[in-house]
Amino acid sequence: MGPQFTAALQLASELHAAQFRKGTRTPYIAHLLAVAALVIEAGGDEEAAIAALLHDAVEDQGGQPTLDLIRDRFGPRVASIVAGCTDADTVPKPPWRARKEAYIAQIPHKSADELLVSVADKVHNARAILADYKVIGEPLWGRFTGGREGTLWYYRALADAFRGRAPKALSSALDQAVAEMELAAGAG
Repeated sequence: MGPQFTAALQLASELHAAQFRKGTRTPYIAHLLAVAALVIEAGGDEEAAIAALLHDAVEDQGGQPTLDLIRDRFGPRVASIVAGCTDADTVPKPPWRARKEAYIAQIPHKSADELLVSVADKVHNARAILADYKVIGEPLWGRFTGGREGTLWYYRALADAFRGRAPKALSSALDQAVAEMELAAGAG
Protein backbone atom coordinates (compact mmCIF):
# COMPACT_ATOMS: atom_id res chain seq x y z
CA MET A 1 0.00 0.00 0.00
CA GLY A 2 1.31 3.38 -0.96
CA PRO A 3 0.66 7.06 -0.35
CA GLN A 4 -2.85 6.93 -1.87
CA PHE A 5 -3.87 4.34 0.72
CA THR A 6 -2.44 6.56 3.47
CA ALA A 7 -4.35 9.53 2.07
CA ALA A 8 -7.57 7.49 2.00
CA LEU A 9 -7.02 6.40 5.59
CA GLN A 10 -6.59 10.03 6.58
CA LEU A 11 -9.76 11.05 4.73
CA ALA A 12 -11.75 8.17 6.24
CA SER A 13 -10.47 9.14 9.69
CA GLU A 14 -11.56 12.74 9.17
CA LEU A 15 -14.96 11.92 7.66
CA HIS A 16 -15.90 9.39 10.33
CA ALA A 17 -14.12 11.05 13.30
CA ALA A 18 -17.30 11.57 15.33
CA GLN A 19 -18.94 8.27 14.35
CA PHE A 20 -19.12 5.07 16.42
CA ARG A 21 -20.33 1.55 15.67
CA LYS A 22 -24.05 1.17 16.43
CA GLY A 23 -24.69 0.93 20.14
CA THR A 24 -20.99 1.02 21.08
CA ARG A 25 -18.15 3.39 21.82
CA THR A 26 -15.98 1.69 19.18
CA PRO A 27 -14.70 4.33 16.77
CA TYR A 28 -16.11 3.71 13.30
CA ILE A 29 -12.65 3.65 11.75
CA ALA A 30 -12.21 0.17 13.30
CA HIS A 31 -14.89 -1.16 10.92
CA LEU A 32 -13.32 0.55 7.91
CA LEU A 33 -9.89 -0.88 8.74
CA ALA A 34 -11.37 -4.37 9.21
CA VAL A 35 -13.12 -4.22 5.85
CA ALA A 36 -9.93 -3.01 4.17
CA ALA A 37 -8.01 -5.88 5.79
CA LEU A 38 -10.54 -8.42 4.52
CA VAL A 39 -10.29 -6.95 1.01
CA ILE A 40 -6.48 -7.06 1.05
CA GLU A 41 -6.44 -10.60 2.44
CA ALA A 42 -8.81 -11.68 -0.34
CA GLY A 43 -6.39 -10.35 -2.97
CA GLY A 44 -7.77 -6.89 -3.50
CA ASP A 45 -5.37 -4.30 -4.85
CA GLU A 46 -4.66 -0.85 -3.46
CA GLU A 47 -7.64 0.81 -5.14
CA ALA A 48 -10.01 -1.85 -3.79
CA ALA A 49 -8.51 -1.35 -0.32
CA ILE A 50 -8.97 2.42 -0.65
CA ALA A 51 -12.60 1.87 -1.63
CA ALA A 52 -12.98 -0.37 1.42
CA LEU A 53 -11.76 2.46 3.67
CA LEU A 54 -14.24 4.85 2.04
CA HIS A 55 -17.16 2.50 1.37
CA ASP A 56 -19.49 4.20 3.88
CA ALA A 57 -18.38 7.78 3.29
CA VAL A 58 -21.04 8.68 0.73
CA GLU A 59 -23.86 7.05 2.66
CA ASP A 60 -22.89 8.41 6.07
CA GLN A 61 -20.85 11.54 5.41
CA GLY A 62 -22.12 13.82 2.70
CA GLY A 63 -23.75 12.09 -0.26
CA GLN A 64 -22.86 13.08 -3.80
CA PRO A 65 -20.37 15.83 -2.85
CA THR A 66 -18.38 13.22 -0.92
CA LEU A 67 -18.47 10.86 -3.92
CA ASP A 68 -17.19 13.71 -6.11
CA LEU A 69 -14.36 14.32 -3.64
CA ILE A 70 -13.45 10.62 -3.69
CA ARG A 71 -13.45 10.62 -7.50
CA ASP A 72 -11.23 13.72 -7.59
CA ARG A 73 -8.73 12.36 -5.06
CA PHE A 74 -8.68 8.65 -5.86
CA GLY A 75 -10.01 8.25 -9.38
CA PRO A 76 -13.05 6.85 -11.15
CA ARG A 77 -12.49 3.18 -10.24
CA VAL A 78 -12.44 3.88 -6.49
CA ALA A 79 -15.48 6.15 -6.83
CA SER A 80 -17.33 3.48 -8.80
CA ILE A 81 -16.65 0.84 -6.14
CA VAL A 82 -17.77 3.20 -3.37
CA ALA A 83 -20.93 4.10 -5.30
CA GLY A 84 -21.65 0.40 -5.77
CA CYS A 85 -21.44 -0.15 -2.02
CA THR A 86 -23.77 2.75 -1.18
CA ASP A 87 -27.42 1.98 -0.55
CA ALA A 88 -28.49 5.63 -0.19
CA ASP A 89 -26.86 8.99 -0.75
CA THR A 90 -29.76 11.23 0.26
CA VAL A 91 -30.99 12.73 3.52
CA PRO A 92 -33.35 11.52 4.70
CA LYS A 93 -32.61 7.99 3.53
CA PRO A 94 -35.45 6.09 1.84
CA PRO A 95 -37.36 3.61 4.04
CA TRP A 96 -35.14 0.85 5.47
CA ARG A 97 -36.78 -2.24 3.94
CA ALA A 98 -37.04 -0.72 0.45
CA ARG A 99 -33.35 0.33 0.59
CA LYS A 100 -32.24 -3.13 1.65
CA GLU A 101 -34.37 -4.88 -0.98
CA ALA A 102 -32.95 -2.59 -3.68
CA TYR A 103 -29.38 -3.27 -2.49
CA ILE A 104 -29.91 -7.02 -2.60
CA ALA A 105 -31.49 -6.77 -6.06
CA GLN A 106 -28.34 -5.03 -7.34
CA ILE A 107 -25.91 -7.73 -6.18
CA PRO A 108 -26.13 -9.75 -9.43
CA HIS A 109 -25.22 -6.60 -11.38
CA LYS A 110 -22.23 -5.51 -9.30
CA SER A 111 -18.71 -5.55 -10.69
CA ALA A 112 -16.12 -7.92 -9.20
CA ASP A 113 -14.58 -4.96 -7.32
CA GLU A 114 -17.94 -3.92 -5.89
CA LEU A 115 -18.71 -7.50 -4.86
CA LEU A 116 -15.36 -7.82 -3.10
CA VAL A 117 -15.74 -4.68 -1.01
CA SER A 118 -19.45 -5.19 -0.38
CA VAL A 119 -19.13 -8.78 0.83
CA ALA A 120 -16.13 -7.84 3.02
CA ASP A 121 -18.29 -5.11 4.60
CA LYS A 122 -21.13 -7.55 5.25
CA VAL A 123 -18.76 -10.20 6.66
CA HIS A 124 -17.38 -7.76 9.19
CA ASN A 125 -20.85 -6.48 10.09
CA ALA A 126 -22.25 -9.99 10.55
CA ARG A 127 -19.29 -11.05 12.70
CA ALA A 128 -19.69 -7.92 14.84
CA ILE A 129 -23.42 -8.52 15.27
CA LEU A 130 -22.78 -12.13 16.28
CA ALA A 131 -20.05 -11.18 18.75
CA ASP A 132 -22.21 -8.48 20.31
CA TYR A 133 -25.24 -10.78 20.45
CA LYS A 134 -23.22 -13.31 22.43
CA VAL A 135 -22.50 -10.60 25.03
CA ILE A 136 -25.71 -8.53 25.00
CA GLY A 137 -28.37 -10.98 23.87
CA GLU A 138 -31.79 -9.90 22.64
CA PRO A 139 -31.42 -6.18 23.49
CA LEU A 140 -28.88 -6.02 20.63
CA TRP A 141 -31.67 -5.95 18.06
CA GLY A 142 -32.79 -2.55 19.32
CA ARG A 143 -29.70 -1.04 17.68
CA PHE A 144 -31.02 -1.83 14.22
CA THR A 145 -33.84 -0.21 12.27
CA GLY A 146 -34.97 -3.63 11.06
CA GLY A 147 -35.01 -5.04 14.58
CA ARG A 148 -34.42 -8.75 15.11
CA GLU A 149 -36.53 -10.12 12.26
CA GLY A 150 -35.47 -7.52 9.71
CA THR A 151 -31.78 -7.82 10.52
CA LEU A 152 -31.83 -11.61 10.35
CA TRP A 153 -33.80 -11.47 7.08
CA TYR A 154 -31.36 -8.95 5.58
CA TYR A 155 -28.20 -10.86 6.40
CA ARG A 156 -29.66 -14.20 5.22
CA ALA A 157 -30.76 -12.54 1.96
CA LEU A 158 -27.29 -11.03 1.54
CA ALA A 159 -25.55 -14.36 2.15
CA ASP A 160 -27.82 -16.05 -0.39
CA ALA A 161 -27.31 -13.28 -2.96
CA PHE A 162 -23.51 -13.24 -2.64
CA ARG A 163 -23.19 -17.05 -2.87
CA GLY A 164 -21.67 -17.95 -6.23
CA ARG A 165 -21.01 -14.31 -7.13
CA ALA A 166 -18.59 -12.88 -4.58
CA PRO A 167 -15.17 -14.34 -3.80
CA LYS A 168 -15.82 -17.80 -2.35
CA ALA A 169 -13.82 -17.40 0.86
CA LEU A 170 -15.70 -14.25 1.80
CA SER A 171 -19.14 -15.44 0.70
CA SER A 172 -18.57 -18.63 2.72
CA ALA A 173 -17.46 -16.56 5.72
CA LEU A 174 -20.65 -14.49 5.43
CA ASP A 175 -22.82 -17.57 5.15
CA GLN A 176 -21.12 -19.08 8.22
CA ALA A 177 -21.48 -15.90 10.29
CA VAL A 178 -25.15 -15.58 9.34
CA ALA A 179 -25.84 -19.23 10.15
CA GLU A 180 -24.22 -18.75 13.56
CA MET A 181 -26.21 -15.55 14.08
CA GLU A 182 -29.45 -17.36 13.22
CA LEU A 183 -28.58 -20.27 15.51
CA ALA A 184 -27.65 -17.99 18.40
CA ALA A 185 -30.87 -16.01 17.94
CA GLY A 186 -32.94 -19.19 17.67
CA ALA A 187 -33.96 -18.35 14.12
CA GLY A 188 -31.96 -20.94 12.17
